[in-house]
Amino acid sequence: MPEPARATSSGPGRVLIAVYGIFALSATARAGVQIVGKFDEAPLAYLLSALAGVVYILATVGLAGRGAGARRLAWGAVGFELVGVLVVGALTVFDTADFPDDTVWSGFGRGYGYVPLVLPLVGLWWLRRTRPR
Repeated sequence: MPEPARATSSGPGRVLIAVYGIFALSATARAGVQIVGKFDEAPLAYLLSALAGVVYILATVGLAGRGAGARRLAWGAVGFELVGVLVVGALTVFDTADFPDDTVWSGFGRGYGYVPLVLPLVGLWWLRRTRPR
């Protein structure tokens, strides 16, 4: 009989959820201020910051939830986050003209101490570690 899955919100998962929650708030608030106050200056960057905020919210909800649906949501959001930070990070390094202002994922999360680059790796590791056996 397979061992039941360990809740993603248990133990160190609580810290992971807290970090995701902080990033959800900060990215969403930053994008909101940028979109309302100066959208015409860098619309692509500000929309990408808003997208990052939504992804962080979904990851937080998925990691904090219980059950197969929450786990699928977490896998999808955290996986999308990793792809996003890699793609946007590369684009902002190699094509700076299209990004006159930073996003959360610019330069692989340089403005946030590279936490946006490390966070999905930790998240995917935690999801794998807490999977049903």
